[in-house]
Amino acid sequence: MLFICYPKCTTCQKAEKWLNENNISYTKRHIKEENPTAEEIKRWKEMSGLELKKFFNTSGMQYRALGLKDKLGTMSEVEQLALLASDGMLVKRPILVTDETVLVGFRQAQWEESLK
Repeated sequence: MLFICYPKCTTCQKAEKWLNENNISYTKRHIKEENPTAEEIKRWKEMSGLELKKFFNTSGMQYRALGLKDKLGTMSEVEQLALLASDGMLVKRPILVTDETVLVGFRQAQWEESLK
């Protein structure tokens, strides 16, 4: 299981605490130091069943600075994937990648249902 996070993010901290409390083993990856690639994000999108826009960190400073709220609708999937791969801070986190699925963001009930 791959746990992709930004250590300073409080939601990531809550998710990691929950994983540890539930004795779930994982490999931790710092999203800013090791950006997801466009290929990874595309695969995760397919595994999760989510729209690509759900992978954007809409509350991040970078998202707002680039005015992505207004631009995403006119961008192609290839352009969106390239943008997400260019800066880990644009990617919503945490992301948990299992053999079966991908969970984006931490909603405890969803994680419990998927992992237990």
